[in-house]
Amino acid sequence: MGRGIGSLMAIVMAAGASTFSSATAAQTATAPAENAAPTADNAVLLTIFLKHDQSRPLSDLNAQLERQGFYKAFPPPGIEVVSWYIMMGIGQVVTLRLPAPRLREVNRVLENTAWGSYRTEFYPTYDYKAIGIGQHDNAQ
Repeated sequence: MGRGIGSLMAIVMAAGASTFSSATAAQTATAPAENAAPTADNAVLLTIFLKHDQSRPLSDLNAQLERQGFYKAFPPPGIEVVSWYIMMGIGQVVTLRLPAPRLREVNRVLENTAWGSYRTEFYPTYDYKAIGIGQHDNAQ
């Protein structure tokens, strides 16, 4: 019985290693598509909270954002800005529409240019409006 469990464990470990290798290869081989456009089957909405560091004056925060190239780099080219608001007491709230494969690119731009002035929170979502309205209309 011990030998059967050992064989089973070896098979499970080999399968896991093969899955891990495939996933790793897929991740390294698939670079973000710089010119990918959002389509119905790949688009996500990303709401980003850029929370001000309230221990520092706004002029200091804006100077740091300028030094770090925030407004030159954000949003990356080809990323649609759905909304961009100031939320008093919080900071800025930005909603982007982008192809899912470009999510990492947006994250990296914010890590490199916004950190220090802002604490960031990310909320990836999807557009449910048509479905919700359709369900409402069907219920009438």
